[in-house]
Amino acid sequence: MKKKIITFGEIMLRLATPEHQRFSQAVSLCASYGGGEANVAISLANYGLETEFVTRLPQNDFGKSVVMELRKHNVGTAHIIFGGERLGIYFLETGAVSRPSKVIYDRAHSSISEIKPGMLKWEEIFADAAWFHWTGITPAISQGAAETCLEGIKIAKSKGLIVSCDLNFRKNLWKWGKSAGEVMPEMVKYSDIILGNEEDAEKVFGIKPEKADISAGDVKNNEYESVCRDLKKMFPDAGKIIITLRGSVNADHNSWSGILFDGKKFFSAPVYQITHIVDRVGGGDSFMGGLIYGLITYTDDDQKALNFAVAASCLKHTIHGDFNLVTVSEVETLMKGDASGRVVR
Repeated sequence: MKKKIITFGEIMLRLATPEHQRFSQAVSLCASYGGGEANVAISLANYGLETEFVTRLPQNDFGKSVVMELRKHNVGTAHIIFGGERLGIYFLETGAVSRPSKVIYDRAHSSISEIKPGMLKWEEIFADAAWFHWTGITPAISQGAAETCLEGIKIAKSKGLIVSCDLNFRKNLWKWGKSAGEVMPEMVKYSDIILGNEEDAEKVFGIKPEKADISAGDVKNNEYESVCRDLKKMFPDAGKIIITLRGSVNADHNSWSGILFDGKKFFSAPVYQITHIVDRVGGGDSFMGGLIYGLITYTDDDQKALNFAVAASCLKHTIHGDFNLVTVSEVETLMKGDASGRVVR
């Protein structure tokens, strides 16, 4: 039985200022790795599912270190290809209270930005796979990355894999000549599962709720039902459309929830108040990882799958780094209402 989950995208070196310092203050940076699709793969591997991350890395010590990091988390690396000159980097300044976090990308001419269709052996990659996940970050990197991602999506679809997409709009990346609105519709139309946050649908497709204020600190689930319906009209073949809902009180306090639309019925998750955020980067990826696990594990129970995704990503906000290093039992404990944080002995 085919069961492997494939994710495809860029993984980067993450350099973060320590202890909420500004870039101008920091005399050292904390090094780790991260990237949307790799984050999803690691979440799923932590939950015990078989995953494979596909990318292009430089043939140097950083490329080798990335492979070691992925393998440490039980993520498959057999189909990673090597070439190009460098690993992409992103710099993170973690905000506090009313000062927002800031990300600066240094990923021009990275190895994956120079990938071309035909470089990856998609038929082999999907031979024992059941699911393919991609995000809107990859086609933003370069024309070659966009074309290669679309190549993979079409082959995955032709082989009967479930295809999931996180819209993940990044305005600072779309610089290669076409906009997200020009590129994404052709790619998203093949997706069975579409995930976005409270802004993605507007930034990519011009779809926005009639009444909602994300700066108010409280994003209401029912305000985004129209967004789900409009996305369903645009992509009628999608089986499920999901919106993550983040209300920002300040940089340290967010509300967090989500809704799922299966074309007929809406499902709403509980709202969590995350009052002492440790690291919110990767929050959406941890939601996607939780959602995929939930949809695979809790068959025909979309409510439980959605609740698992929201609880998993709530816990991610307590962990430094891009990766959500939590277990199924920890997520299920929070789903049951135990948010005490008591010491486990």
